[in-house]
Amino acid sequence: MKVRAAVCAGLEEPWKVEEVDVDPPAAHEIKVQMAYAGMCHSDEHLRTGDMGAAPEVLEMIGVSSMYPVVGGHEGSGIVTEVGPEVQHVAVGDHVATAFIPACGVCHWCASGRQYLCDLGMTTLAGPMISDGQWRYHLDGQPLNRMTQLGTFADEMVVNEASVVKIDPHVSLRAAALISCGISTGFGSVVDRAKVKPGETVVVVGCGGVGSGAIQGARIAGARIIVAVDLLPFKVERAKAIGATHGAASMEEAALMLPELTEGRMADAVVLTPGVLTGDLIAPAMTLASKDGRVVTTAIAPSSQLDVKLNLFGFAMFNQSLLGTVFGSCSPRVQIPNLLRLYQAGILDVDGLVTREYSLDQVQNGYDDLAAGTNIRGVVKFDV
Repeated sequence: MKVRAAVCAGLEEPWKVEEVDVDPPAAHEIKVQMAYAGMCHSDEHLRTGDMGAAPEVLEMIGVSSMYPVVGGHEGSGIVTEVGPEVQHVAVGDHVATAFIPACGVCHWCASGRQYLCDLGMTTLAGPMISDGQWRYHLDGQPLNRMTQLGTFADEMVVNEASVVKIDPHVSLRAAALISCGISTGFGSVVDRAKVKPGETVVVVGCGGVGSGAIQGARIAGARIIVAVDLLPFKVERAKAIGATHGAASMEEAALMLPELTEGRMADAVVLTPGVLTGDLIAPAMTLASKDGRVVTTAIAPSSQLDVKLNLFGFAMFNQSLLGTVFGSCSPRVQIPNLLRLYQAGILDVDGLVTREYSLDQVQNGYDDLAAGTNIRGVVKFDV
């Protein structure tokens, strides 16, 4: 079948809608009519080269480059066709995407850590995880898909391990945004930092992921939540969804915290800037208390090896520096949980959407993100 999809043809090339060839779903695969696709910063990291598969991984899967690639990994839609041996979804089911597939049987899935599933090894590039064959082609050549998904397309063919069945009555737009960014931010606070009632949390970066982190802190019962962002409108939006204080920089936050916390500083600091760089770690550590936890949630350039860190203070203050993927919670647990909180009016999703775009406007959406005018853009399809 022919499908319209937003494709990046090469490093720093713009997102451009192309007509691509997609084969029907094979065993364990489904076809999904897309309803919404969230415009997460991670897709831009893919386009700029910050995120990518290692050369040895690309060689192993039979390609020499990440490009061309269909973008998009946040999304929701309706199942329109199922291949043989599909077990968990049926035609007509509503689904949200999961950028980390979950096989259910590897060591990580069996121990309750689906966000570390072994199927994620080739999540950024490569053929179908079902059988190692290519379903997507552009001009006769194999076509990669962002995280085995490619939600910037009218329809997609994916392994059933890459979707989560959801309540058909819930908003598909909310499901798309919860499928990655909001879940990742929320889990960074609740599941990775394990924030307790009464604690102090600092969130650095108030975009889509940061908004999930701020709400996670509020719902977890944090007493003080400091939102840090260069853009005043993002700080104000953060205050509307749960932040108690705002700051334009980590330096400004460092001056506020002693008075707010009786000198103890923050129990948890979550880093959700647009791009995470090694020079942000040291100032984040200065915001953290003794026994404080700093969670690195944002994407850093894959080639970055250097981190600024005062090891003496790190050790003597008994602090923790933690990584996280998908907020360290399994998608099949987190997505339905947050959708229930959304339906109950506890989690704000709709207020985070700055603008809706058509598929042809994907590059416009990322231009707006770069210009700092969006908290979160979303692609709306005709369903």
